[in-house]
Amino acid sequence: MHEVDSVARPADAVVSAWFRARRYVGDRDRGQILELLYALLRHHARLGWWLTRHGREDRPRNRLLAWLTLKEGKTPDQIERLFNGAKFAPAVLTDHEHALLVKLQGCTLDHPGMPDEVRLECPSWAADALRRRFKEAFGNEMAALLTPAPLDLRVNPIKSTREAMLGALKDLGLRAQPSAMAPYGIRVHERPSLASLPMLKNGEVEIQDEGSQLVAMLVDARPGERVVDFCAGAGGKTLAIAAQMNNRGHVVACDVMEGRLKRGAERFRQAGLHNIETRLLASETDRWIKRHKGGFDRVLVDAPCSGTGTWRRNPDARWRAQEEQGLDNLVSLQARILASAARLVKPGGRLVYATCSLMPEENEDQVAAFLAAHPAFRAVPLREAAPQLTNSAHADYLSLTPARHDTDGFFAAVMQREASPPPSGLTKDRAE
Repeated sequence: MHEVDSVARPADAVVSAWFRARRYVGDRDRGQILELLYALLRHHARLGWWLTRHGREDRPRNRLLAWLTLKEGKTPDQIERLFNGAKFAPAVLTDHEHALLVKLQGCTLDHPGMPDEVRLECPSWAADALRRRFKEAFGNEMAALLTPAPLDLRVNPIKSTREAMLGALKDLGLRAQPSAMAPYGIRVHERPSLASLPMLKNGEVEIQDEGSQLVAMLVDARPGERVVDFCAGAGGKTLAIAAQMNNRGHVVACDVMEGRLKRGAERFRQAGLHNIETRLLASETDRWIKRHKGGFDRVLVDAPCSGTGTWRRNPDARWRAQEEQGLDNLVSLQARILASAARLVKPGGRLVYATCSLMPEENEDQVAAFLAAHPAFRAVPLREAAPQLTNSAHADYLSLTPARHDTDGFFAAVMQREASPPPSGLTKDRAE
């Protein structure tokens, strides 16, 4: 908890490094440690409110003491037996800490005096925008973001089928079913150790939220085409796109982070995909973009964003970065990335802009500003781009929310560059 609070890295990366340094921790203990850590992260604001109410510092040890009392209902004596200073136990309680436990006895985590933002764990930098977006559904959507994310898998059609993987999961004693919307998706209704899933090791499936799978599906990449995943990261959507193309054609996975691209390249090999090239960019205006202007059938821009749609999965992200970085700076960066990536789209080709954000400023407003500044592009309504997706929260774009779709929050818009006009001097008949 101290490391998650103090290190400028996502909690899952901190956890991974922490366990690598403690290989003696068994699977069962790992599971319990993770469950407790993420529960504390999901209740960060409420625990802090109680500590402030009783004049205590909001620090990890106090948060844990408050959790054990308020949520697990343990008595001071029970907690004292846990905090006994033994080899793997926390240090012995101080008198001041024991007094806090006495004050919290008989209380519950929620309190009628809590502001809505605290009760719903919504940070102040995001509250106004999310209230505007969801209106009367704000409470339901914020409550859904407090639930643990499900385990979704995407079957790699190069190596297997959904039916075969459902059967293999059943043989492992796991309850699983086809995803509601994604054609290669599987939802697992268990929390297995990922190391126990052989299909993950051999590239038959990938872990990928159903919403993310749908974004990749919207790219609609065909075998033989040329495609760019402009902000590829570690390549989750790149994998789905390349598999769509049946290993034919050419996919370029671009990013400004070399480490992510290297991790992606390993995943591509494991999945048996050979039509992917990685390209490290110096910035969103790298010279490579100018050299390949108008050279691609499909360009996906999965833009860096506030990550508000992933709070179920990354509860620590609520309390990181955006207050310091500023939403305005993010929106400006997204606009620059989108404008630069658009140069790669050939006439008649498509540009897909996506975020894992629930904020209108990063989604619909961003697309509207782009289309106003780039008249060569038009929006392709969702009913035309993916007529099978009928439950979007937006009429023209893909808009997914945790409460409505039980996915992470995602947004995606499909835009098409109009075909080039006929060369000057041709008659209308000859042009046709």
